[in-house]
Amino acid sequence: MTLDEVISALDLPLASRVDQRVPKKLLLENGAPTAADKRLINEGIEDIQWLAALKPAIVGAPEFRDATREYLEIAVIQLKLRATAKANRLIELVHRAIPYPVLLIVIGESPGLSTAHKRQALNEPGKTVIDGDVVTIDLAAAPEHIQQSFIQAMPLAIQPRNTLYVLYQAWLDVMLAFQAALVTGSFKIFDSTSQAEARREALHAGLELQDQIESLRAAAGKASQMARQVEINLEIKRLQAALLQAQAQL
Repeated sequence: MTLDEVISALDLPLASRVDQRVPKKLLLENGAPTAADKRLINEGIEDIQWLAALKPAIVGAPEFRDATREYLEIAVIQLKLRATAKANRLIELVHRAIPYPVLLIVIGESPGLSTAHKRQALNEPGKTVIDGDVVTIDLAAAPEHIQQSFIQAMPLAIQPRNTLYVLYQAWLDVMLAFQAALVTGSFKIFDSTSQAEARREALHAGLELQDQIESLRAAAGKASQMARQVEINLEIKRLQAALLQAQAQL
């Protein structure tokens, strides 16, 4: 799947297009808390393009405000990475640097997309922080039929537009459906909010369980005492059973 196919699938209104280059300076000043992050930005990013600004009057979705967040527009950003880039960290830094919710199109070894909710910083008025997980998908990780189902589910015109927050959440849920399909082999969008929330929780739990299992496997390889190896293997089996239960909810 090509980058042009991904962008075309969104079917963004012509009036929303910006098509402007974003200087790295923006990320260096707003999204890089450490010297190491600055080096990652300078060495890992080839180009950043602001493709579109999805505003209420253009997309027909009212702005959203509550006690913790305000969604006044959604920024569609294209991030082109170099071959040696640390993609996950750079994706997070882009989300941090831009005060709006971002639909990030990533150009690396293969096209990908990323989303992350934003909220107001508790101790820094006027600043935003990432709220929850950064959700990132690599389209090449899925077989062709899942890629096509995903693309067919992404057009702006078929997303709910009660508010910009609802619109953004809908895109995030399509990406979670892609992640679930990598496990189940079947791409499915839930109409029910409760089902979508249960899937989000199951995916989050599954990722945590997988991390715990990998850590225990590494510990088992280093354990010198047989009793400790048996203890770790029993814990791995317990976590694997929990992982299967989580995957059954996808």
